[in-house]
Amino acid sequence: MMSIQKRGAMGSRFLAVFAIVILAQMLGACSCSDNTAPTEQAGLKVYRVALDQTPRDLDPAHSSTLYQNHIVLNLYDTLYSYEYLARPYKLKPRLAVELPEVSADGLTYTIRLRKGVRFMDDPAFEEGKGREVTAADVVYSLKRHFDPETLSSGDWFWKNRIKGLDAWKEAGADYAQPVEGLQAPDSHTLVIRLTKPYPQLVHTLAQGYAGVVPREAVARYGRELATHPVGSGPYKLEKFDSTQVVLVRNPGYREDRVDLAAEGFDPALHGGLGLERIDGLALPISDRVHVYFIAEDTARVTSLTKGGELHTARLPALMYEQFLASTEPAALKSQYAEQFNMVAGLESGFVYMNFNLDDPDFGVTDDPAQSARNKALRCAIFKGFDWQLRNSAYYSNLGEIFPGIITPTVPEFDPNLPRDTVTRDVPGAKKLLTEAGWNADNLPELVYGIPSSVLQTQYFEQFRGFMGDIGYPRDKIVLKRYATFGDIAKAWRNSELPLIYKGWTLDYPDAENTLQLFYGPNAAPGSNDSNYRNPAYDRLFEEASVMQPGTNRTAIYRRMNQMVIDDCVSTTGLSRTQVLLWDKRVAAYPDRGFVGGFYFPYVDVPAQER
Repeated sequence: MMSIQKRGAMGSRFLAVFAIVILAQMLGACSCSDNTAPTEQAGLKVYRVALDQTPRDLDPAHSSTLYQNHIVLNLYDTLYSYEYLARPYKLKPRLAVELPEVSADGLTYTIRLRKGVRFMDDPAFEEGKGREVTAADVVYSLKRHFDPETLSSGDWFWKNRIKGLDAWKEAGADYAQPVEGLQAPDSHTLVIRLTKPYPQLVHTLAQGYAGVVPREAVARYGRELATHPVGSGPYKLEKFDSTQVVLVRNPGYREDRVDLAAEGFDPALHGGLGLERIDGLALPISDRVHVYFIAEDTARVTSLTKGGELHTARLPALMYEQFLASTEPAALKSQYAEQFNMVAGLESGFVYMNFNLDDPDFGVTDDPAQSARNKALRCAIFKGFDWQLRNSAYYSNLGEIFPGIITPTVPEFDPNLPRDTVTRDVPGAKKLLTEAGWNADNLPELVYGIPSSVLQTQYFEQFRGFMGDIGYPRDKIVLKRYATFGDIAKAWRNSELPLIYKGWTLDYPDAENTLQLFYGPNAAPGSNDSNYRNPAYDRLFEEASVMQPGTNRTAIYRRMNQMVIDDCVSTTGLSRTQVLLWDKRVAAYPDRGFVGGFYFPYVDVPAQER
């Protein structure tokens, strides 16, 4: 353990040097690479923030990552969102007037839309003037996920849920044809009829996937809609490339004002953050939002603390010792507390490692004997993985390690689950390999994909060290780098890698959101990128999916959790503590969880000096 900790310290020094390079290349360009010159930004409120990775595109139908969601939710409206400050998280209407009316059998949702909301001006519309958003646009946007031309990665949200929608796709996805379960009886009323109860439906309508898209924009821009968004959100897109997104105020945005009490403001929790000054202000408060994509943790923090190029950054665990006076509770050292506000808490999601069961070397094959050997290989690799060391080396032991796929932040979590699957067992791993007939000569090559970054490379080297301890030849653990997170996410969707190490941020506070990651019909390119297909698991998922929260549903969830553990599909996991720092001059409450990009319009920064 000590050697790895030292390696981590050396890594920190290396990262610091690397950060200087990154800063010179990226942050040095912050002011000059924007389309608007610094003098033209004088007097404007410009919020500068960084995300870890670059979104692949900005089409709501492809909004599969936290990074895309942060941007898409500011360009497009959704029917619902989350209260800015309330914790636990609470849904609220956004494009909808109020929460839906739900029939007694839970199958019919009636949603009324606000009047007077308009799409932003764009050449896609007649005379370039954005028109009013109607219920027909919501119907179109949901249908679009089921149009093969869209290549949606979000259709799994509503697949086999809405009456007639899957059949509409099978019949050729003709938009002129109605869908029984998607009706707009008038311009501002939407009626959704389900095939079976779906308690999570309203949460899905708060996701980036549910962004409302005008048909005219799709007709004009086609695939280029991915880089030419036309929504009705608080911001318009000014610039999008691999290094940054620049959002500017949508001049036609509706008159929405901050009601701090309705957003869950609690003086005991939020006092001292300057949020009182935004009460009553029109949204969005900042004129511009500049989002930089910086993969290196230390580069983001350095740009916040040294150069002042950023207003908000996530504090990486490798820098806790430098910044924090204590970790329980998390508290900043005095010199930093004078400059920055901070929020810390366990993330809603987790990091985990899946095997792609469609891979013939590690997954399920037509040969039962080979499948059994492959399962033994997967289980051995999982036994060889050291979550404790991953936690100490990279998360300052502040992550919470747990078995299975039900995360500690949801009510269905089982704190009493046996922990043998997250306890390293090198002798047990070697025994499994030997019993299954595996040795250094016949073990298959294991390609380990990463988005290009120093930290990801360090993860890989630690993993390769773990595998060396169980007898896996070093030269058979092969690194494959992808230029961006979007590129590797595409590889996962295309089932191109045998091993998938990734993080998942929950879309809503219900364990169903991680259980669906292993539901057979969600296989790649859907969210089930492990391509786990277990009929018993799928039956339980379908049984639980129509149930309201309660002990019976929780019992089913936990049975499914055990199946994933027993089949050695996914070694999990670790929920990280997220620490966010932001400049005290900025009134904000940043969030990387369910609120995500919804918080951007509420941020108030001082206007830039003239």
